[in-house]
Amino acid sequence: MSPKKTEDPQGAEQARRAEALRVEIRRHDLIYYNEGRAEISDAEYDALFRELKALEEEHPELAAVDSPTRRVGAPLPEGGSFEKVRHVVPMLSIESLRSEEEARDFAAKVHRFLGIDEGEELVWHVEPKFDGVSAALIYVDGVLSQGLTRGDGAVGEDITANLATVRDVPLRLDVEPAPPVVEVRGEVLIARERFERFNAWREANGYSILANARNATAGALRRNDPAEVQRYPLEFHAYAVVRAEEVELSNSHAERLRMLAEWGFSETVEDRTVTGIEGCLAYQAEMESRRDAIPFEMDGVVAKLDDVALRDRLGANSRATKWQYAHKFAPVEATTVLRAIEIQVGVNGRLTPRAHVDPVEVLGVTVRHATLHNEDYVLTLGAAPGDRVFVKRAGDVIPQITGVAKKAAGGPPPSWDDDVPDSLLQPASPGGDADEAAALDPDPPSLRAGVVARFGEAFAMPATCPACGTEVVREGKYVRCPNVYGCGPQVVGRTVHMAGRSGFEIDSIGEKMIVQLFEAGHLESPADLFALRSIPDEELVEIERWGQKTVDNLKAELDEKRRATLSKFLRSLSIPEVGGSTARLLAKNFASLGDVESATVERLVEIDGIGDEVAGRIRSWFDEERNLELIQALLESGVEIVEEEAAGGGTAFDEAVVVFTGTLERMSRFEAKAAVEAQGGRVASSVSKKTNFLVVGGKPGSKAKKAEEIGVTVLLEEAFLARLAGEELPAAPESEGGAEDGFDAASD
Repeated sequence: MSPKKTEDPQGAEQARRAEALRVEIRRHDLIYYNEGRAEISDAEYDALFRELKALEEEHPELAAVDSPTRRVGAPLPEGGSFEKVRHVVPMLSIESLRSEEEARDFAAKVHRFLGIDEGEELVWHVEPKFDGVSAALIYVDGVLSQGLTRGDGAVGEDITANLATVRDVPLRLDVEPAPPVVEVRGEVLIARERFERFNAWREANGYSILANARNATAGALRRNDPAEVQRYPLEFHAYAVVRAEEVELSNSHAERLRMLAEWGFSETVEDRTVTGIEGCLAYQAEMESRRDAIPFEMDGVVAKLDDVALRDRLGANSRATKWQYAHKFAPVEATTVLRAIEIQVGVNGRLTPRAHVDPVEVLGVTVRHATLHNEDYVLTLGAAPGDRVFVKRAGDVIPQITGVAKKAAGGPPPSWDDDVPDSLLQPASPGGDADEAAALDPDPPSLRAGVVARFGEAFAMPATCPACGTEVVREGKYVRCPNVYGCGPQVVGRTVHMAGRSGFEIDSIGEKMIVQLFEAGHLESPADLFALRSIPDEELVEIERWGQKTVDNLKAELDEKRRATLSKFLRSLSIPEVGGSTARLLAKNFASLGDVESATVERLVEIDGIGDEVAGRIRSWFDEERNLELIQALLESGVEIVEEEAAGGGTAFDEAVVVFTGTLERMSRFEAKAAVEAQGGRVASSVSKKTNFLVVGGKPGSKAKKAEEIGVTVLLEEAFLARLAGEELPAAPESEGGAEDGFDAASD
């Protein structure tokens, strides 16, 4: 009689889970390495990988020879258009860590393996972990001979012609005599601001907008026409020389990178040499705090032993090297389900799509809505309700959807229609019972106009305004509602602008209160804002959450703030292209409102700082009879235009053009701009030869470098505040004027 087999349900479940993880990871590897896209975020992928690795370490019998934990990437698909080439030196992966404790454990293992006491600190080279595409460049007799993708780490694809178009890839090494063979590895990527400018160029020339720099880079390198690749602002950042025949290489990794710079490669960015693991951790913390100021997308840092001889002793396993690790940042991107797309109407009538997503936490903030920019952006993404999408939030930037991770498939989940946010539904009929109506009518709930929320429904921009029903007009890539004076969101938006910091600065009223006034019929135009003073208190007190104190405060402030300078009055009117600086220019060059109203385009362009396009928009605005009626109604409701406060010729910023970069600590950018304008200066958005001062705050951008190059005076915040107060402090020294950003001067 054969022995009875012992059941091990737990072991069977672990085996099934390990195999399921391997299948899932392989699928994501294929998508990521071969198609240049992803269905899940880096953090979610790392979680799958770490779970599989832990299972295999705890149960060695589950480890498969072809497990993703034992190799890199994925096999290249058959039938590809690029020739496959085996790497002479495999392009191995890097151990990915997410905590200080894991980094210290990694360092401790290195010390133990090398037999070095942990008190004897090792030297590490630390550098950004750029979010680009890895590539290998092979030079024969000093000339670029071959450029390979990483592929699966063992076999890559020959994309030499495409890599040769990258502007900072040397076609010939600047070294004599030329080594017989040199292989340099690095990251191909696109700088953040160059990517934005490239997208602007694409949009202006009728091309689709690209979702993110990493996907744009991967897509460019796989194009068949090098002439098309050359359009992309690609850059190559070398991070290693892995072989160099007949060359005496330094034992220091940092020295090898300096050698590459001497041979013609771009200098490394933001890297440094530190002592001990605590130096690595300090660098990681610093770079994470500055991640938005670094000119490239990065998702962590890489720490490598600087001593190459020690690296050789440590070696590698089948998947990763043992002498370096990647320390990831907190993820700025997550995946969630796109619930609906809602069309919103802006202050000037532009229709903009906004995404409603299932709540997801990104950088400590719960995201429920995300921008979709414009119609073309949504169509390029191909996003539809039910899709799993990537949501990204960098710093204080509004969350945005950057790509589709996985398309909706099959039918909708059972609760899909029930989970549509109430704000997107048509309001119930007055006096009706919503529950009773739902029971009688089993059809899905009725959506508001301009909402796409059916599972898998394709997005289309509506032909009429979802707010007022007016037929929309197209202006290039944008769609606008022309009903400026009768469309609710436009009326409310312009009233919010008039009451806000860019207008009369009325603190006792906000957007929600203005919406209530509009819905109650007390506000049909921005001109009605000051007419509220004559509405009986009892009518206003009846508004939900309004009380007598609210009404008293509002009326008192309306009476106080109804007197405004000509520049403040002009900037409150929502005239296209007329913000604070342009309004002040108009007030300085015309004696009265009537003179501005009658000014010709020719007279307007005579003003330094006003070009043909802005002049045309100003003239067109005053040619519209309804706008003149708005002005007249404001004056009749008690608004008074008073004389401009004299800036006095002796102020520090009189007639000066000032540009700001970085974050000020002691005042907001708005307050700083207002202060400069109050002293007779003008604030511009970019540095030029007309700029007198560049004020530099924390995390400066490329403007500082450009200012240094053309001789603009650079003021640190302390010096700027001193000049505002009439004191004299020296400007920033030249070394500070050229902030460490690494952009070229054209980036602004």
